Amino acid sequence: MLDQVINTYNAAIYDTDREQALDVIHSAVEQGIGPEDIIFKVVVPALDQMIKSISEDFDANLAQNFIASQIAQEVTEEMVAKFPTKPESIGLMIIGTACGDMHSLGKKIVSGCLKALMVDTIDLGVNVPAEKLVDAAVANNAQIIGVSAMMIHTAMGDDGSLKVRKLLKEKGLEEQIRIIVGGAPYRYDSELYKAAGADAWAEDGVTAGRVITALIKEVQS
Repeated sequence: MLDQVINTYNAAIYDTDREQALDVIHSAVEQGIGPEDIIFKVVVPALDQMIKSISEDFDANLAQNFIASQIAQEVTEEMVAKFPTKPESIGLMIIGTACGDMHSLGKKIVSGCLKALMVDTIDLGVNVPAEKLVDAAVANNAQIIGVSAMMIHTAMGDDGSLKVRKLLKEKGLEEQIRIIVGGAPYRYDSELYKAAGADAWAEDGVTAGRVITALIKEVQS
């Protein structure tokens, strides 16, 4: 029965059919499939499969990726409410688009994927100064700061991830907080994240989830 649920849900996700995806999940719950299995055996693998299917032309399929991540977030929130005991978050990330950059879609995809992986996010929006990112991370005991940038001049700007690194160093927080970046400039140059002062980068939402969970464990170890 679970295999049928997985296949039907995957088809709905690929077609970005929200209503069909939710119907599949609701039917699965009625048939006795637990909320934990829904998240970890259906939702998360479906996101992974989606990324693999569109990875050759990611930018052209960005909207499809976004809808899939939003469905995943919606299902996860509904299923978490059904857990006998509320699952504990594994960590927290502060995320925002770099100062001077008004693009928001990429970070919304990441936030949706992270929800399914039990990582909490605080989204500060777009055009976010480095100080605001760092202050929010300190105030909320976050392990990760995520800086999204869709243009090279914001990826390498004076008030982006480079300044986040500078502020963390000044505050002696480089061991407690990691920086991850993402966006179009990093896909064109996979080594650019180093020049931007980040600890890591991710090409897409699912990859970001894996990288971020690994960074959280690194901080907590």
